[in-house]
Amino acid sequence: MTRSVRVDKFLWAVRLYKTRTKATDACRNSKVKVNEVAVRPSRMIVIGDHITLRKGPVNYSFQVLDLLASRVGAKLVSNYILDKTTAEELEKLEILKLSYSRWRVKGSGRPTKKDRRDIDDFDDVFPDDITNWDDWEDWEEDLNS
Repeated sequence: MTRSVRVDKFLWAVRLYKTRTKATDACRNSKVKVNEVAVRPSRMIVIGDHITLRKGPVNYSFQVLDLLASRVGAKLVSNYILDKTTAEELEKLEILKLSYSRWRVKGSGRPTKKDRRDIDDFDDVFPDDITNWDDWEDWEEDLNS
């Protein structure tokens, strides 16, 4: 039985990141904390550690229940981590999803040319790389001023 596992490998194995490289990059960019301390990808974790991830504006919290070295199916993830993310943090994600909603009803077919122009006009409000959450606070300040 494994007594400790690298944090990047664990995050990938429990499907918190799609690739181990993405998990490693998150650790290097100080988006992963173990027991409230930013960690490097090589940090070894043990059972009982508290992991905090920052993805966009949301801080996800997990507790390590058991260790594993290889990736598991989605149904088995709950055997290895316990989600302790607060309702307030998850609400941030819901608000964000609502703010990005489009004017079209899901399943109503392809957009017309006019719909496409309207969507493009709407997209001009947001930065080009909306998936880069590192600059979220700067962009939010510019929007509010």
